[in-house]
Amino acid sequence: MVQSVTDSSQTNLSEWESFVSQAMEDKVGPISVNDNQTERNSIVFLKETENTVKQLKSTDKPKQEKPTAKELQPTAKPKEMTKPTAKELQPTAKPKEMTKPTAKELQPTAKPKEMTKPTAKELQPTAKPKEMTKPTAKELQPTAKPKEMTKPTAKELQPTAKPKEMTKPTAKHNVMVQTNSTPQTQQTNHTPKTLQTKRTPKTQQTKPTAKPAVPKHTMKLTQTTKSIKTKTGKHQKKDKINERKGKPLKKDNKTKETKQEKKEGTNPAYFPYFKDSYCPPECACYGRVVQCSDKGLVKVPYGIPYNSRYVLLMNNRIDSIQLDLLNEYLSMEFLVLSNNRLTDGSIEGAFEGIPALRRLYLDRNLLESVPTDLPASLEELRLDNNWLNVMSEGAWANCPGLLVLSLSNNSLGNGNDTLPGSVLSPLGSLRTLSLDRNRLASVPLGLPLSIRELYLRGNLIQQFPGEAFVGTSELVILDLSANRLTNHGLLRESLVNATHLESLNLEGNQLKKVPRHLPSSLKTLNLEGNLISSVGKASFLHLPHLEHLGLARNKIARVASGAFRALPVLHQLDLCHNALSQVPRQLPRGLHSVALTHNKIHSVPRDAFCWGGSDPGLSSLVLVQLEHNLIDLGHLDAKAFHCLRGFQMVHFY
Repeated sequence: MVQSVTDSSQTNLSEWESFVSQAMEDKVGPISVNDNQTERNSIVFLKETENTVKQLKSTDKPKQEKPTAKELQPTAKPKEMTKPTAKELQPTAKPKEMTKPTAKELQPTAKPKEMTKPTAKELQPTAKPKEMTKPTAKELQPTAKPKEMTKPTAKELQPTAKPKEMTKPTAKHNVMVQTNSTPQTQQTNHTPKTLQTKRTPKTQQTKPTAKPAVPKHTMKLTQTTKSIKTKTGKHQKKDKINERKGKPLKKDNKTKETKQEKKEGTNPAYFPYFKDSYCPPECACYGRVVQCSDKGLVKVPYGIPYNSRYVLLMNNRIDSIQLDLLNEYLSMEFLVLSNNRLTDGSIEGAFEGIPALRRLYLDRNLLESVPTDLPASLEELRLDNNWLNVMSEGAWANCPGLLVLSLSNNSLGNGNDTLPGSVLSPLGSLRTLSLDRNRLASVPLGLPLSIRELYLRGNLIQQFPGEAFVGTSELVILDLSANRLTNHGLLRESLVNATHLESLNLEGNQLKKVPRHLPSSLKTLNLEGNLISSVGKASFLHLPHLEHLGLARNKIARVASGAFRALPVLHQLDLCHNALSQVPRQLPRGLHSVALTHNKIHSVPRDAFCWGGSDPGLSSLVLVQLEHNLIDLGHLDAKAFHCLRGFQMVHFY
């Protein structure tokens, strides 16, 4: 009997040696198994393995036949390998209370310490033993079907201190201490050190074969670890979802719950209104520009950042501004409140506390008077399309630096009056003044001499008094169109102080002649839409710098020969919609375009375009418009166009 066991052990030892050699060659190189002590220990280990198999068969499956060597070989699919459950692999709660082995069972071999703790020489094949010897509890948790595995006893499943050393049994590592004990004693009463340091639960419990698939089992444990980590991540996501829904977290997530509570505790109890990074929900913010237009707002949004520079609130229904709401906006430069429902009382004191405000748009509201509490920094003020009918001198005392003032489409003047004298005199820096479409009967008196652009279109003005500018004015552009001016309303002294005037628009008035005593600095003169019937030879003698002349929509039937010859730099001449019967003679040589459409012209004199001797040279004309006239091309004198650059520039149709 002993001989047969010895023979069988020798056979199993050979198979183990070949398996261990192959496994260790893959990992750390060949392993020497020539040590006699190692052989004896391996024989004892194999005996214990056979006894363990017998005990397992007798306890769980007594009728099960002993598996053959072929059946005990590892299968091709590692997923089908039987795996112990987490409960089976857990260590006992109190390992100190284990049944104390007898003195006989604890009788050590020659050197028990060397057997339980391999020497440095024995551990040489392993490059990094720590990486191979410490699996985590998660790596030992099963992912397959635990019901199919053979259930071992509780004592056999007691884990060792270093279970990783058992996943790859080698001849040097898997040694047993109990060499003098019986097989039954070795199965039931192992010492704690023997089982906990030298046995692999996977190899000894489920697959006690001569060639266990240790490498595949290790790979499976690695896959199981990854699977467990994936499931752990899913559980963490579920915990976050449960936390949002108000469900209690599991005990394992106490740390996360504490961190979440700390995070929630750092949030402020109030929303950061007026902060640089805040933007009201009704608005859109682009840097320091706050766009709140076309939102149907009834009041200024609360919480606009204090560092805003441009605030746009046009096209809403705002009817009031909260008291002192804008006083903290020290950087605001541009405020637009156009097309709202603001009244005089609703904006009282609203703007004087904005120290950097430069542009304020209050057009298309319900204001009846100019605000009197404007900030001193203001440079542009627009009050167009209101109901303004009153303006006092005190309104401008607080903003002497105003550059642009627009008061168009109001009711200033009441139709038979003008603005109070010198009402605008405090605005010593004013550059642009617009009083279009009011009810002024006369040009305001005592206008600031700094004005460069003055727009008075669409009023009831009948005269331009000389007292409009007391002193030399810087006026460059003057628009008096669509008024009731006559030749008697434009006196010699009317524009005598406008020595810098370059553009004068007198369109749509009641002038019957070309006005005299116009400033010689003029470059553009618009006399369209008047009642002028003729142009005399001396009408433009004192306008040497005139470049653009408009005489369309008059009743001009006669133009004196050479009437435009006195305009050497004239570039554009418009005589459309008149009663001319022929093209005016001796047009300026520097003329670029001439418009003569919608007249009664039937002839073109030879000296109309080409004059100045037998060889006048090429004309500068590039466009001649003669459409809608009575010209007969069959009787047209071709010599009248011989100085032009080509007939293609003459339009008859």
